[in-house]
Amino acid sequence: MLDIHFIRENADIVKAGAAKKRIDVDVDRLLAVDDERKLLKQELEAKRAEQNRRSNEIQRASGSEREKLIEAMQHLKAGMAESEERLKVVMEEWQKLMLTVPNIPDMSVPDGVSDTENLEVKKWGTPTEFSFTPKDHVEIMTALDIADFERGAKVAGFRGYFLKGDGVLLANAVWQLALKHFSTKGLVPMSVPSLVRRESFMGTGYLPQGEEDLYKTQDGEYLAGTAEVAAMGYYMNETLEASAFPVQFLAFSPCFRREAGAHGKDVRGLIRVHEFFKWEQVVLCKAEHDESVRMHEWLNRNTEEFIELLNIPYHTVVNCGGDLGLGQVKKYDIELWVPGEKTYREISSASYFHDFQTRRLNIRYRDAEGNMRFPHSLNSTAIPTPRILVSIVENYQQADGTIKVPDALVPYVGKSVIGVAR
Repeated sequence: MLDIHFIRENADIVKAGAAKKRIDVDVDRLLAVDDERKLLKQELEAKRAEQNRRSNEIQRASGSEREKLIEAMQHLKAGMAESEERLKVVMEEWQKLMLTVPNIPDMSVPDGVSDTENLEVKKWGTPTEFSFTPKDHVEIMTALDIADFERGAKVAGFRGYFLKGDGVLLANAVWQLALKHFSTKGLVPMSVPSLVRRESFMGTGYLPQGEEDLYKTQDGEYLAGTAEVAAMGYYMNETLEASAFPVQFLAFSPCFRREAGAHGKDVRGLIRVHEFFKWEQVVLCKAEHDESVRMHEWLNRNTEEFIELLNIPYHTVVNCGGDLGLGQVKKYDIELWVPGEKTYREISSASYFHDFQTRRLNIRYRDAEGNMRFPHSLNSTAIPTPRILVSIVENYQQADGTIKVPDALVPYVGKSVIGVAR
């Protein structure tokens, strides 16, 4: 959420930022409602002052004069009740409009409508080539009986899957290597809830706009699609010490996404599933732009280094305006080479938000001058499973149908080859 004073003083910049993100927002209506909100609050404050003055007069008066003052007080109270009701209605509209205003993208964010216009900023490794006709991960994993997609759909429905045997070992090996790698960066491991109250989703910006992509319980909680939601809610409505920054979490949780807008897209295998697991990097830092930029580069590089440990070709792209979410100032995506599709597929996103999320979550700190500030927030995927298995399996497949285990994962898998040569 942006500060209403900032919106008022920089309305043209806010409008331009929304246009760059291809987000419709009525800034003029918000400012008009804000004018009405301020006027009503002033009226109420004046009436409350009048109420206090008349209360003192009533205490001093007697007889018929007292009765007249009491009658006038009743009329004043009726007018106050009417103003309070009008203010309540105006505040509801004001709050809804405030929640629709997107954060302003950084000047370095390229213009564009969709992810097809994201710009490559780095390329690592050479796309894998084979001396045989390669297969995709579904064929390989099914043949080795380390995944079952047919029974997954039978039991869990569309996009369901089972991992079995060495498929589970491989996924767990990724988790363990990620825990070791990212912990050495100074991130504090956390196991966080997936079942989260609405307030944290509102605070992180996933609601109200993204409700169709969330699973909701009959009790009103939601299943999170990322550990970021719970990790950011950890300090909700709290004031931190400036000495605590940067706060650096490595959050792990099951994740759930309805993929409501992805019907017919990436329906094969493990690319886009409803239920998965993820390590997520989450950071709070001092409210300084340069610090946010530095931490953003650091978070993204942490994941690049992890991919390099697995020796999988990748490239990093900077997301265009139309591919940014409501609160993101800037975002990088890391995309891994998928031989079966002969293309790069997104595995990680790293974003920074300035104080957009912390303002909504009411997380504050006192700076060196004693002023209350909202810290900046950032997050980045450390690594998701089972999606990472797609690139591991396809890039490390061998002519005999087996899978070579990446060297960095061998200590955790307990073997260097998955499957039996035939």
